Amino acid sequence: MPNAGRVSNSRFAGEGANLALLKGAELGRALVAHPGDAEAALAAREQALFFRSQGSAAGSAASMELMFGSDAMQRLHDQFASHQTDN
Repeated sequence: MPNAGRVSNSRFAGEGANLALLKGAELGRALVAHPGDAEAALAAREQALFFRSQGSAAGSAASMELMFGSDAMQRLHDQFASHQTDN
């Protein structure tokens, strides 16, 4: 099974610390729910991570493309320009 911790790694979504805290709490809950069976606890945690991380992974991929894609400078300019106010 792939490592769900790596899949949910959202370097470009700005959720790294939040996800780390949540993953630690979920691991604790899984270990309590599967006393004496660490493999079952890890498998249950992995399934939850894969399900939850889909949106974060998509947002991270979009941010990475924005920052490092072929026309990154123009897209960044356009994004900032779209937030300017008339003052």
